[in-house]
Amino acid sequence: MRRFKLALLAALTIGAGLTAVPAQAHEGTKPLGLADCTSTACHFDVPPGTYDVQVLLGGDAASSASISGETRRSLLPETPAAAGERVARGFTVDVRTPEGEPTGPDGTPGLDLTLGGSAPALAGIRVTPASRHTRQIFLIGDSTVCDQPAAPYSGWGQQLPQFLRRGLSVANYADSGESTVSYLGNPQLWGTLHPLIRPGDLVLIQLAHNDKTTDEATYRANLETLVDGVREKGGRPVLVTPIVRRWFNADGTLNNSTALLVNGLGVDLPAVMRSVAAAERVPLIDLTATTKALVESLGIEGSKAIYLYNEKKDDTHTSVHGATVYAGLVRDGLLAQHLVPQGLVRAG
Repeated sequence: MRRFKLALLAALTIGAGLTAVPAQAHEGTKPLGLADCTSTACHFDVPPGTYDVQVLLGGDAASSASISGETRRSLLPETPAAAGERVARGFTVDVRTPEGEPTGPDGTPGLDLTLGGSAPALAGIRVTPASRHTRQIFLIGDSTVCDQPAAPYSGWGQQLPQFLRRGLSVANYADSGESTVSYLGNPQLWGTLHPLIRPGDLVLIQLAHNDKTTDEATYRANLETLVDGVREKGGRPVLVTPIVRRWFNADGTLNNSTALLVNGLGVDLPAVMRSVAAAERVPLIDLTATTKALVESLGIEGSKAIYLYNEKKDDTHTSVHGATVYAGLVRDGLLAQHLVPQGLVRAG
């Protein structure tokens, strides 16, 4: 390990300065590196694509740094380094336009990274195009999954990348307000994502919150269409039941309809998703069950921090803390069903 860190430090250090290998090499362009960074942010002029980022964290004093990127995606959890220590970490990031929600604004071109944490210190950085064999996790979902553009909101898909190591990226195509009907019908959503799926890619599907008036037959058929479309491209569909809403009964249990996603027509949407998963032999991450258990265990008061109750009186959308907790549950589900290699997943 020590030999690896020394070799990496040498690779990231050229002369007296630190630079990065360009993500796209053009004759006459300057190298991308710390010259493209301030003390808290970096901007790399690269085209859309998938990129490996290798960083060295640390400085003369004790430090603790995290990294986010693009539209508030958490890419690296807070990582401490002792005084004088250099800690090597890596992750893979999806760069695209629009950079956040597919129906949102374009955002800024290139790759933008933000250094956070209680005492951030960046010693070196290297950005290279990811191998064509790099695995991708696509996300299909709604506002509880998407890359939310502004605090205090956060979707669990926005927090998932921090649990993954270099070699596995997240392409979050979740979009606020979408149902199975609207997602399939919008060329910016399914019409854009579907051609991008490559053999072996995972596609996680969590759509239910906005299927408020979708009848059972239509909801089932829409899920089957998504599953078939993923398989047609050689991808691996994974159905994810929706996170619960924070609506309690007087006895401290969650409300069987509002909280557990029974829609206005009486359709138990998570139950239909479980049925489709069984019939189509699709892996299922039962996020409804795990979030229900967690919220009920926290109780009426303790669960407020998971959602935006304190900030917005919002019992549907999650805080950064809550989205991170829920992303951890998704990671656990992926590992439990051997859908991703354990070596590409951070413990937390």
